[in-house]
Amino acid sequence: MGLSADQAQKLLERAMEVRPRAHAPYSGFLVGAAVLGTDGRIFAGANVEVSSYSHTCCAERVAVFSAVSAGCVSLVGCAVVTDSTPPAPPCGACRQVLSDFSQDMELLLADLGGRVDRVLLADMLPRAFGPDDVLGKIRERRGGE
Repeated sequence: MGLSADQAQKLLERAMEVRPRAHAPYSGFLVGAAVLGTDGRIFAGANVEVSSYSHTCCAERVAVFSAVSAGCVSLVGCAVVTDSTPPAPPCGACRQVLSDFSQDMELLLADLGGRVDRVLLADMLPRAFGPDDVLGKIRERRGGE
């Protein structure tokens, strides 16, 4: 896989560190995530549940939005830590968001017992709809600009 052992360890540590800060009063399912930018910066996020459950935000998206807010829009890795075994993968919405920032991204899925599954996002979201699909349609409407 693409991440070095050091990069993977740092991502996992940040995701583990932020996990207890999750706000999950309804499900009790605490998730910590961290994304690695191509510039080497790491951004972490925890899931935030609200009473209108459809407005809840997953840890992966919080981490990505934090990266974008800091000006980092090119990502190479994401660690997700949960207390479920086997480790829980990102939901479909998070897979879509992650794929907009790198379809070649490596995911580290970890549980609290030390198990880490390394997978490629492209294997979890084959034939993803992405920026090129949208931009292609826009260019098509504008006459091929």
